Formats: sequence, structure tokens, C-alpha cells
Amino acid sequence: MLGLNASMAPSPRYHFSGIAGAGMNPLARLMRERGHEVQGSDRSIDAGKNRELASRLRAMGIELHPHDGRAVTGAIDRFVYSTAVEPDTPEMRAATRLGLELVPRPALLAEVVNSGEPGVAIAGTSGKSTITGMVAWLLRQSGIESTVLGGAALVGEGTNGCFTAGPAYGPVVVEACESDGTLVGYSPTIGLVHNISRDHDEITSLRVQFASFGANCQRLLVNAGCAEAAALGRRFKAFSYGLAPDADAVIEVKSLGPDRAQGILRLSGVEVELDVPQPGRHNLENAAAAAVVGIELGLEAHAIGAILACFPGVARRFEVVGTTSSGIRVVDDYAHNAEKLRAALTTAQSGSGRVIALFQPHGFGPARFLRPELKTMLPAVLRPEDRFCYSEIFYAGGTVTRDFSSQRLVEDLPAAMRCGFAAGHDAARLWVQAVARPGDTVLVMGARDPDLPVLARSIFESLSAA
Repeated sequence: MLGLNASMAPSPRYHFSGIAGAGMNPLARLMRERGHEVQGSDRSIDAGKNRELASRLRAMGIELHPHDGRAVTGAIDRFVYSTAVEPDTPEMRAATRLGLELVPRPALLAEVVNSGEPGVAIAGTSGKSTITGMVAWLLRQSGIESTVLGGAALVGEGTNGCFTAGPAYGPVVVEACESDGTLVGYSPTIGLVHNISRDHDEITSLRVQFASFGANCQRLLVNAGCAEAAALGRRFKAFSYGLAPDADAVIEVKSLGPDRAQGILRLSGVEVELDVPQPGRHNLENAAAAAVVGIELGLEAHAIGAILACFPGVARRFEVVGTTSSGIRVVDDYAHNAEKLRAALTTAQSGSGRVIALFQPHGFGPARFLRPELKTMLPAVLRPEDRFCYSEIFYAGGTVTRDFSSQRLVEDLPAAMRCGFAAGHDAARLWVQAVARPGDTVLVMGARDPDLPVLARSIFESLSAA
């Protein structure tokens, strides 16, 4: 396979189109760490966003260019592109015209994990970023050199992906996403399917993709607490874990919040104490998944429990920005589909008398796709005392048709909910200021927009100054 060993000659030159993406920049950094010449571009960097990431990439010797096609030349050997980059952009047109090798981001990621010794692929429609981060933490704290590529950095290490560069022929752990239909390209030593729910595509299509993934895994781990994942596991005689009495590794719940999730994972006469600093049922399940992977990689059960008890969390996964002197807690979360919103909202409710929730859909197509689920889920989950506001749909640039608005989503909800609408981040901050009271939890949710953490911080600062 090309591009995985710095000793290979000649060394290919890479161009990453959409390099600031959470899944793209860790790959770009890995290729650079392995000795390759790397360059890239991104619309968000052109717009003055992701400055911290841009500085980090440049410090590694990665060249950054305007996202206008001029940097795409015959000197490039492999043109890696994000699925967020449309086929008719100047860069894609230039790469096609020059006959460059076009490599979708997931295809390069599959090359990396398939070469791992062992290779571990973490899949599922929810929770995979946190599980990948937990496994990265377990390996780091255990002193095991490994390569880890995930979509969310550990708290305190930025917001632009989880990245650790290990030896070329060592363990590799990656977050494997189903969003673009490319799970079928992974052939890992160990594959994990945490859950399967309607996201990016209908369940019927997702079943086919996850089944191909399961068939390609030498060893498959599944969450028995998810009916779809459990059915997949039975088909491939997988090892199961979770909140189900017939799981091979059963979770016993002690507490789900408000500040930590606690339980015991029992498997084959071994017990792992789970006491993680992130609340909620979903985080207990995430910890159990990470623990099972850790055991597969040879870690001791008692060590796994002790290490996870100090897990810092991953960026924007129920990340507490701060609590004001009046007791208003501000939380930043990457939730962007119905199940993720449900998990974030119910977790916030467990530790607060009232939740003030703000959600920014991450694209026009996704907003239309999620609309029927949001229409039924939000009235069912939100309590009468909670408040909810839609912020206008995030537009990342490009040629996508801007033919839908969050105002349509507001209209779907009952008038009694008094759902708010914010045309932009300034309006969103003012809406929160107007409705938040002492003791509330303010929950900022949404994906892809690099300015959402800035918004959450500005909300906290405004509430603190009030």
C-alpha cells in the first residue's frame, strides 16, 4: 500500500482538500509524521477560521494553500479529499484534469487501519469519537506506542481531531465513519459496532454497510444494548457487551450522573470498575466498549478501570465550559442527530432543574433528513420547564443549495414549547441571556462549525458578567 512507510521510495506527495476537517487533519499529520511531503487547503482557513489548527499544521511543515485549485499541480501524487468537498470545486476539477490519483479520505484511513498490527476500527452511528478517545487514553497511559486517528481531540488538546503517531508497524486505532458509505473498505483485526440508528442514511441501507464491515473484521465486538448491533453480532458470532443480560460482558449500572457515570463490567470471571468523569448512560456504554477493546489489546482489567477514572473527555462531547457564580452551567456538545440530541438532553436534565438548549443543524441536507425525527423527538424529551432554540443552519461554503431554514424546523414544534430562532451566533447568545436563570444548564449543540466552541465560551462569559 502507498503512503504508509516513510522508508518507501520514492515518497509520494499528498494534497489534502478540506484539510481542516476533523477526519482529514489527523491523516494529514500522520502522513507528514511518516516522512511524506504534505500540503492542503480548506475553505474555513481561507475564511480566517481554524487558526490554531492552521498554525499547528504549518509548524509540522505542512504547506497550506488557498482552496482555489492553483496549488493542485502535477507534482502531487495522491489527492486526498473530504466528502464535504463537492465534485465541481476548482480543486477537484484540477485533480481530475491532471489525472491525479484521487483518494477519498476513508480509503486512506482504511489503508492505515488495515496495515495495523493489530488494526482496530471503531464504528457506530453514535459514540465512536468518545470510544476512540478513551482507547487512545488507555494506550497512552499504559505506555503503549500506537497510532490513533479519531474525530475529536481529548479535552485540553484542541478541537480538531484525535491524533497520535505511532510506529508504522504497530497498533492502529481509528474511528470508522458510515456517513459516506465507505465502511465496506475496512478489514481490521478488531472491529467494533457500538450502535446503528438512522443517521446520514436510512436503516435499511446502513444494515447493508455495517454487515459488510462485520464480514471483513477478523474479530467483531458489538453492543448488545442496541438491537441493530446485537442482530449483526448474532449473524457473525461476535463478542457482545452492554446493558443486556445475555451480553458476553454485562454492564451493571451504579449511577448515571449528574457528574459521573459508574458501573461494573463483568466478563469471563473478570470485573472492570467503570467510574468515568462523564455522566449519562451513553458514556457508561462508551466506557464499556473502550474497556473491551483494551482487554483485546492485552491491558489488565484493574488498570483499565483506574485509567478511565481519570479520562479527561473529548472535545465537545458534553464538555463543561464552566459554571457561573449563580450556578448556570454551560455545556458544549457535538450532538447533531436525533439520538445524539436525545443523549445530550437527557444527560443535561439529570443534573439540572432546567435545560436551556440551543441547536444549530450542520447542513441543509442533514436538516431536511432529520426533520421528521426532530419533530417527534424534541416534544417527547423536553420537559415543560425546558427551553429550546434553533440557530440558523450552518453553511460551510461551496455550491450546496441553500433552500431550507431552521425557521421551518421551529414551525414543526408545538406553540406551547415557545421554541426560539436565532439567525446567527450573536442572536443565539442574546436568546440564551434572555431566558437563562440561576441553576440552569445551557446546552450548545451542533457539528462542523468551528465557531461553535467560541459561541459556547462567549455565552458563558456573558452569563458570568451579568
